[in-house]
Amino acid sequence: MIRYSLKCEAGHGFDSWFKGAEAFSALKAAGQVVCPVCGSGAVEKELMAPAVRPARKAAAARPDLSAPGSDLEEKIAALRRQIEENSEYVGLNFAAEARAIHAGEAPERSIHGEAKPDEARAMIEEGLPVAPLPFLPARKVN
Repeated sequence: MIRYSLKCEAGHGFDSWFKGAEAFSALKAAGQVVCPVCGSGAVEKELMAPAVRPARKAAAARPDLSAPGSDLEEKIAALRRQIEENSEYVGLNFAAEARAIHAGEAPERSIHGEAKPDEARAMIEEGLPVAPLPFLPARKVN
């Protein structure tokens, strides 16, 4: 099986699978290769790069992108571990929970979570002891 990138005379691009190059040529000659958008039979193959898998050695030589790449990244990772081990994640309820703790309505404890920029500004203006963290929550990491 082979996948071709195709384009009609109107400029509509699409992909299609064929048994092989000969099958594409035969189907095109029979008028059975048409644009799915406009129905034009004037379809041509587009220039494509072959899908080539890297050699096993090349795949093994790829850098580990999950590992810290610099001293700064290592320090941020250590800070993240320390914060996660010593505070409670309250998620999107961070602003409400921080206000409740500051007002004495909730037990005092270290928390971390998420706040929208306008919520963060309001908390700072209200005098709450909050600070942005230099990393995203675990749920937002790719």
